[in-house]
Parts: sequence; structure tokens; C-alpha cells
Amino acid sequence: MTDTSKNVDTDLVKCEICLKEVPKSEAKVAEAQEYVMHFCGLDCYDKWQKKSESEAKEDSQ
Repeated sequence: MTDTSKNVDTDLVKCEICLKEVPKSEAKVAEAQEYVMHFCGLDCYDKWQKKSESEAKEDSQ
């Protein structure tokens, strides 16, 4: 007897912040300048957003 539940292909992506692998269907997505970034959750997305904002402020000074 074969187990068909393990034959499901799951596309994994790495979170841009913590590099944790998560299923693509579960990842939070942000489109940024011609490419897509994946996050494991809102905490990592918030960290990325704050980092991006602070870098933008530094570049403008």
C-alpha cells in the first residue's frame, strides 16, 4: 500500500529576514523593485520594513 499524502509537492521559500523555510502558500509576500520577497510572518515583514525605512532615511541625508 502506498502513502499518497507524502507525495504532495510543497514549494518552499526562505524568509528574507530569518531565512526560515516556509511553504510558498503560507508566506507573506512583498513586491519590491522588480522582485518578490517572502517572509515567514508579520514579525519578519515588520523588521524588514523598518530596516528599509531607516536605510532610506540614511540615504537621503
